[in-house]
Amino acid sequence: MHKKVTKSIKPLVKHTDVVLMGAGIMSATLGIILKELNPDLTIQVFERLDDAGTESSDAWHNAGTGHAAFCELNYTPQKADGHVDITKAIKIGEAFEVSREFWSYLVEKKHIIDPATFVTRVPHMSMVWGDTNVKFLRTRYTAMHANPLFKDMKWTEDRDQISQWAPIVMRGRSSDLPLAATRMEMGTDVNFGTLTRAMFRSLSKMPGVKIHYNVECLDLDPDGKGGWKVKVHNLLNDIKDSVNTKFVFIGAGGATLHLLKRAEIAERDGFGGFPVSGLWLKCHNRALIQDHHAKVYGKASVGAPPMSVPHIDTRIIHGKKELLFGPFAGFSTKFLKNGSLMDLPKSIKFDNAIPMIFAGLKNMPLTKYLIEQLRLSPEDRLKSLQEYVPMAQLKDWELMEAGQRVQVIKKDKKEGGILEFGTEMVVSKDGTVAALLGASPGASTAAAVMMDLVARCFKKEFHSEAWQSKMKEMAPSFGHALSKDPEGLHRSRERTAKILGLDA
Repeated sequence: MHKKVTKSIKPLVKHTDVVLMGAGIMSATLGIILKELNPDLTIQVFERLDDAGTESSDAWHNAGTGHAAFCELNYTPQKADGHVDITKAIKIGEAFEVSREFWSYLVEKKHIIDPATFVTRVPHMSMVWGDTNVKFLRTRYTAMHANPLFKDMKWTEDRDQISQWAPIVMRGRSSDLPLAATRMEMGTDVNFGTLTRAMFRSLSKMPGVKIHYNVECLDLDPDGKGGWKVKVHNLLNDIKDSVNTKFVFIGAGGATLHLLKRAEIAERDGFGGFPVSGLWLKCHNRALIQDHHAKVYGKASVGAPPMSVPHIDTRIIHGKKELLFGPFAGFSTKFLKNGSLMDLPKSIKFDNAIPMIFAGLKNMPLTKYLIEQLRLSPEDRLKSLQEYVPMAQLKDWELMEAGQRVQVIKKDKKEGGILEFGTEMVVSKDGTVAALLGASPGASTAAAVMMDLVARCFKKEFHSEAWQSKMKEMAPSFGHALSKDPEGLHRSRERTAKILGLDA
């Protein structure tokens, strides 16, 4: 387990250039990007818990897949005419390459000493059964294989081949149904909690940066000078205080919606949130764990949110190989795992009530799915697991709580309100406040998302020669379509694989 930060009370700096709310992967990424672009910037980070990366960024709380769209079938929907749309997969795939480049930069600049502590090569697979699903996967493979991002993808309907790739998913499996799988050898497992804490350790050593743990952000108001007055509450001494800042990033996971609602910007109107919790089945049979080395994703149930796409998942957590299956969905009115049961009721305001009602009415399959998930018995969960690991036994698995996610609800002129299964960046007109809402693919695309935020919120500086040069140094492919540049993609992957130790 990671060593927690010693509880201490640090004095506030009353005036600062940047305030980062929340000490997750997004704030860590943005903090380092800004300090690399302008070392003179002053930054204060406020985190209500006693360490960084312990909510949604934690290894046990997210899939840790390193979402590159290699195996996640929900990123490649099949349209009414039968074709598979890989547009979202390409966008996510390119964004993950930006993350690899940025992490490589962190290693080269000694912000991270050992990349093996957070990223490991683990093949990504998709597996389906039944004529309809096999046809879908073949169509998906054909479309993806033609794109440089996915040209190394392998396809097979051969059971012996799948048995070699993932023995435990084939052992004891019936031969009645047709079966197919795809595989990307270059897939990764990422411990975003470890990565987040490593970045904050580096940030904490930089001049002009102060990280305050056990301090909760309560509110932000215009300071009358073009900036913001951020009100905070120190949970260790129960003292409330405030700081003034020129720029605020709200990256507080599920708490972001509450803080965004308190920001006096027009862009906040109409946003709501629907909380979905997760549960994993964690294997404690070491022989079974060692016998599997892949992330095998299947198709989600009808009505299931994307975060509930079932997968039998090799994880490397704190240097130890683990095996998870899930996630199963749960429901809580909390917006954070360490949140309050009043989070959902308190989030409903005049401006978002109608969008939330319409989104709820139009997503009845999701409601039905959640009710069914809540009623699952241990035997029901075992039955779901046995679809992926036919010989699985209940005694080898335990149920554990995963993270809490908040799916975005926003206004829509046509529908009244829609439920968004992705990430949403909300930026004020003047660029002084930005907030990140949503979940998957989240952490895997943090570098690209935060670089885009910098481009939107620091427009003048971003287009300067100095910042453009540094951006290209941190992530050469940012703003460049690697999906249309096979040679550039090859160079990038070859270089980052070597630096991150993924070329073995």
